[in-house]
Amino acid sequence: MKIGVIDYGMGNLFSVEQALKRLGCEVVVTAHEQVLDATDALLLPGVGAFPDARKRLAEKKLDCYLQKAQSENRPLLGICLGMQLLFEQSDEVTPTKGLGFFKGRIKRFSGMNEGQSYRVPHMGWNELIMMHRPTWLKNGASAKHVYFVHSFYATDVEDSELVAYADYYGIKVPGIVSNGSVTGMQFHPEKSGELGVYLLEQWLKGVKAC
Repeated sequence: MKIGVIDYGMGNLFSVEQALKRLGCEVVVTAHEQVLDATDALLLPGVGAFPDARKRLAEKKLDCYLQKAQSENRPLLGICLGMQLLFEQSDEVTPTKGLGFFKGRIKRFSGMNEGQSYRVPHMGWNELIMMHRPTWLKNGASAKHVYFVHSFYATDVEDSELVAYADYYGIKVPGIVSNGSVTGMQFHPEKSGELGVYLLEQWLKGVKAC
């Protein structure tokens, strides 16, 4: 199976690439559309600020490419900032439109909830609570925790698109979202031990089944 990791200059590409290779995938890291067209699925990583990432996608015309891929029902997985880019809009730095594959808005953790202060960013291991299972995720895993590191999170998410969340000081933080062929993971599966490997593996099996 060949996975195309989209290189737009704002991703932790090495760790994702190595995780996929350990699961037996052939991996190409590229921004060239013709190369991406020859892959079985696409992965959109991301580290940094939303407006910068959105600008770079536009400069390389990868935003148009991803819209085309979504319309063709090609499997796409967004990780961390890559997941946030799949939503309608972000408030990070300045209001910026996202790709719009998921309904909702990206907002910053306020650091306060019901009079209780909490740390921003949300960083470290947190339990992933399953809401429902998409077709690619049929069984559970013994591990329950995944690794997060982010200061912004998705809000106003459609219940039908929310697969799993983490509770962070009473805030329901979307961890996995899914809509048709498009999936997002806010945490870093490549850094999330047993459960992270399991989730990547299940997603790849779903890709293979398609």
